[in-house]
Parts: sequence; C-alpha cells; structure tokens
Amino acid sequence: MLIKDLKNCPYKKVQDETNLCELLHPENEGLKMGFSVAHAVLEAGEKSKPHRLKTSTEVYFILEGEASMHIDDDSGSLQEGQAVYIPPGSIQWIENVGEIDLKFLCVVSPPWDAGDDELCF
Repeated sequence: MLIKDLKNCPYKKVQDETNLCELLHPENEGLKMGFSVAHAVLEAGEKSKPHRLKTSTEVYFILEGEASMHIDDDSGSLQEGQAVYIPPGSIQWIENVGEIDLKFLCVVSPPWDAGDDELCF
C-alpha cells in the first residue's frame, strides 16, 4: 500500500507560478494508473500564469478558498467542494480571490508531462 502525506510532500513553484506538491505520479511511484494527482496552493491575491496542457485533460478540485477560474473565453467562480473540468488544449489560469490560501487538487489524465505543459502569453 502506498500512502502519501501532504506534511512530507515538498512544494515547489512551477512554471505557471502555483506552489505544487506532486502526490501521485505513475512514473515516480511505479504505479499502474492513467492519471497523476498534485496538490496546489496559491496565496491570497495570487494567480497562475495562463497555460495549457496540449493533450491532457485536467480537473481542479477546490479544497479550501475561493477562486476565479478562466478557461479560454469562459470564466466563473469556484469555492470549496467544487470541481472544474479543463479540456485538453484550453488556455487556463486560476486566481485566488479570497482572503485565505487557495488549496486545490489537480488531476491530470494522461499523467502530467512537462512536454505537454506550455505557458501562453
């Protein structure tokens, strides 16, 4: 059994400016699964840079805080307990519009790959 704990998961600021901890990735863990899971944090007032996953589908699940989500020409509010589907190739960014840290899970299928992720200015 593989158990990962956020308390022991190292965070790093990734290219889209979110603080990210990769919880489960099949390449790193030797798992047979068609997705990866990461935990992301944006402090109050922060936002990610516009980016896209060229071929992967992504789902954000909000654990804490409030966000404004932007996907291509569409935008909307997200709060704790809500999930949003991000289609492959969509330009996306998320903004923390609350007063506490925005914490969310990022589920990517197929698993996240650096070559699939690009910034969009």
